[in-house]
Amino acid sequence: YPDLTSESVQMQITALAYDDYIGRLGIGRIYKGTLKAATTYTVCNANGDAPHQGRTNQIFVYKGLSRVSVDEIQSGEICMISGISDINIGDTLCPVGEADPLPAIKIEEPTLSMNFMVNDSPLAGQEGKYITSRHLRDRLYRELNTDVSLRVEDTDTTECFKVSGRGELHLSVLIENMRREGYEFAVSKPEVLYHTDERGRKLEPIEIAYVDVPEEFSGTIIQKLSERKGELQGMSTASDGTVRLEFSIPSRGLIGFRNEFLTSTKGTGILNTMFDGYAPYKGDFPYRKQGSLIAFEAGETVTYGLFSAQERGTLFVGPGEKVYSGMVIGQNGKAEDIELNVCKTKHLTNTRSSSADDALKLVPPKVLSLEQAIEFIDQDELLEVTPKSLRIRKRILDSRDRKRAAFRKS
Repeated sequence: YPDLTSESVQMQITALAYDDYIGRLGIGRIYKGTLKAATTYTVCNANGDAPHQGRTNQIFVYKGLSRVSVDEIQSGEICMISGISDINIGDTLCPVGEADPLPAIKIEEPTLSMNFMVNDSPLAGQEGKYITSRHLRDRLYRELNTDVSLRVEDTDTTECFKVSGRGELHLSVLIENMRREGYEFAVSKPEVLYHTDERGRKLEPIEIAYVDVPEEFSGTIIQKLSERKGELQGMSTASDGTVRLEFSIPSRGLIGFRNEFLTSTKGTGILNTMFDGYAPYKGDFPYRKQGSLIAFEAGETVTYGLFSAQERGTLFVGPGEKVYSGMVIGQNGKAEDIELNVCKTKHLTNTRSSSADDALKLVPPKVLSLEQAIEFIDQDELLEVTPKSLRIRKRILDSRDRKRAAFRKS
C-alpha cells in the first residue's frame, strides 16, 4: 500500500478479535469519512489517556463467512482493522492532529471469580491433550486478547490461576471452549468479588432479577429468593395470568439458583438478571442443603454396588464408569456427606450366582451439564473438566485428611 495521510474519519471500536499471524484486530463502525489501509491515525483511548498515533495495516470486511481485505471503506460500514497492537473497546480513530473521541463504551467489571488449576486426580491425563500448568496459563492469557471483561491473575502456586468474569455464564462459556479444544483442568466453586468503601465496610455485587412465573408458583419463588437475601421490589400480574417479580438480590444468591428455579416452576419460569452495583454485605446464608455421596474406593462401578447406593440419594454415575476415592458420585438426600462403595460385587456361592444381578433395577443416573455441575459443587469440592468427562470431587481426596481438615476448621 502507498503511504497515505489520514483524511477526515471517525471510527469507534466495539469488539475485538485475534489472529495468530497478524495479532489483535479491532472491529467497529465508521461513523464519518473514509478509513484507509496503511494509514496513520490518532487513537483516542476510552480510558482517558493521552491520544497517540497508530497505523492501520489492513482493513477487512466480511462477505458471507469469508474475511476479505479492502483498501478503504466508507462511512456507515462495519469493518475489522489490524496493525494497532494496543487497540481496545471504546477507542476512537481520528485524523492525525485531531482528537474527537466518541462517548466511551462502559465495560462492566467482573463480579465472580473461579480458580482454574491443574487436574491432579487419579484419572488425570487420560483424556486431555493439554494438561500442564504452562498450557493452562498460555490459554487463559490468550483469552485476554479478545475478552476485555475477563481478568486472569497468578496465585501463590504456579498450578492455580484466579479467573474473574461477569457471572456464571461468562465463565462457563470459557470452560466449555477450553474443553472442546482439548484442555484438561479443574475449577473451584464461583465466588463473588467483594469491594470495600471509604469507611471500610464490606460491599458485594447486587443484581436486579426479573422473574416471570405462573401465579401458582409465585409464593414459592418469593420464599426461595428471600432465603437468599433477595428483596422484593415490585410485583405485577400480566393479562395471561403470569406474575412478574422484581428482586434486588446479591450475586452470590443467584449462584446455583437457576437449576432450583426451573425445578420449582416445572420449567415454566423465566429468569433474567442485570448488574445493579455494589451494596453493603447482607449476611451469610447456606448455598446447599444436601450433602454428597462419595466413592469409597477406586475402580469401576457395578450394578450391585449402585443398587445399594441409589437408596441414599440421586446418583450421577451408571454401571461400568471409572471412579476413585474422594470422587462425588451423587447427591445425598440429607445434609451430611456419605461414603459408599459402588465398586462392591456380590460374593458368589453355590446358591447365589452373578446372573441374579440381572434382576436388579437401577434408576437412570442424573447426568449433569457443565452449568449444573458448577452450580452443584460446594466450597470443599472441585469440578474436574476433561474433553470427554465432567467429574465432581472433594478437594481433599483422602477421607481421614478430610475429617482432620473439618475438625481444624470447626
